[in-house]
Amino acid sequence: MTMNRRFFLGAAAGTLATMGAAAPNPASAQTARPTASGQSLDYRSVSELRALLDARKVSAVELFEHAVGRIEALDLRINAVVVRDFERARASAREADAALARGERRPLLGIPMTVKESFNVGGLPTTWGLPSGRDWQAPEDAVTVARLKAAGAVILGKTNLATAIADWQGFNPIYGTTNNPWDIKRTAGGSSGGSAAALAAGYVPLELGSDLSGSIRAPAHLCGVFGHKPTSNLVPQRGHAPPRASALPTDLTSGLGVCGPMARTAADLSFALDVIAGPDEAEAAAYRLTLPPPRHGALKDFRVLLVDNHPLLPVEGEIRAALDQLANRLAAAGAKVARSSPLLPDMAESARLHTRMVRNFVAFGSPPEFFKKAQEEVAALKPDDDSLKAWRTRAPLLNHHQWMAGEIARARLRQQWAGLFREFDVVLCPPFSVVAFPHDQRPDGEQRTIHIDGETHPYPSLIVWSTVATPPGLPATVMPVSRSKAGLPIGVQIIGPLLEDRTPLAFAALLEREFGGFTRPPEMQL
Repeated sequence: MTMNRRFFLGAAAGTLATMGAAAPNPASAQTARPTASGQSLDYRSVSELRALLDARKVSAVELFEHAVGRIEALDLRINAVVVRDFERARASAREADAALARGERRPLLGIPMTVKESFNVGGLPTTWGLPSGRDWQAPEDAVTVARLKAAGAVILGKTNLATAIADWQGFNPIYGTTNNPWDIKRTAGGSSGGSAAALAAGYVPLELGSDLSGSIRAPAHLCGVFGHKPTSNLVPQRGHAPPRASALPTDLTSGLGVCGPMARTAADLSFALDVIAGPDEAEAAAYRLTLPPPRHGALKDFRVLLVDNHPLLPVEGEIRAALDQLANRLAAAGAKVARSSPLLPDMAESARLHTRMVRNFVAFGSPPEFFKKAQEEVAALKPDDDSLKAWRTRAPLLNHHQWMAGEIARARLRQQWAGLFREFDVVLCPPFSVVAFPHDQRPDGEQRTIHIDGETHPYPSLIVWSTVATPPGLPATVMPVSRSKAGLPIGVQIIGPLLEDRTPLAFAALLEREFGGFTRPPEMQL
């Protein structure tokens, strides 16, 4: 199927403009109750649930019923789990209990979870929030979903996303708006907004998301959970495709897009990555995955570079203050912390590179009139206009030679980052320039604005912090580290060396152990 612009930018403008947040329903509150075995299951991690299941202190059916009860009680306010597959999930939970009784042990056997709607799950709809996909059901599971099921996961359903997975807010004309559990008047982020909200609301301990321009990292930051953008091509993407598209064993984004886990602990991210990573079956005959171990096992041994300012968009003062405090605590713990380095690649050029390649990719297959209009808009630009908006405008018209020049620029970026990571082990930076903001569903993203410390900036410029790790294909882990004065989550993005995913994941686990991690939203104290 042709991948055209409708899949990324198209939507029913009138529908989006009138779509609002789900109304609060105080009567839907569910109290935290123990199971029949006396175990309280609210906000348990995969590791904790795995131990309870293996010790037969709780059953997979009990975990299923607890998760479903919480979804049914709270999701009218949040609207995270938009495709529900509870009957098949109940049957899977029963099968898991039978397997456990036989002595079987698999990494996720009996663990309830949900996946982003953009992943194919056999027999369930995959729409990407597009009306054109409303009546289509996937014939088979995506590779990642199949691996999760093979590991024993009980898939309850699918979570909401941005239209065509192309926004930092989670709303679309099919499923409506996902609200942030920390404040339902604010966005949970996008495009994996439903995934992050489901975790923050305590429905499930594990989620599967995807990330092209921060779609895992931004929602994790905005909802106060953990997310990991793996190294490019580490996790197969077959079956993560628009409705009716062929499930091909290839990455149409040239390594810019990835699939990755989301959770409430760093350990669960690592756990899930072990399950889903590795070559597609079409390549597995020749390749095996062996990730290097983390560089260090203690915070005091890490060499850390903190970058909290981007040349193309400011960062909210509260976010910078939180990262500054984190850097000070790391230094006090014995880590070597630097605030600048001449080895850091040009972040402005990286942002421009990412913008022109992603925008060119999403324009593929658009009708002739789209390109005619693009030509007119480019002709109106000044030749020396180097703004992100100018590159968004020019991007659809890049020819093959210009695309290849972009690939060469990405290769040079990888070389530069390799040099930096000979001097540092991780780079810390913001995942996003702002904390969770009020819903803004104006159809034209170019007309939206974002407010940063009293100043107004273009909404599309929020892309900048995702463009640090994405063009070179680096792994990046996001975790919560603080809260704003308004009580909203603030996260940190931990970027690691290429193919050394275990290093940022281990660093996140050490931060979590020393300074704390996920905290449930006050509204979810139920």
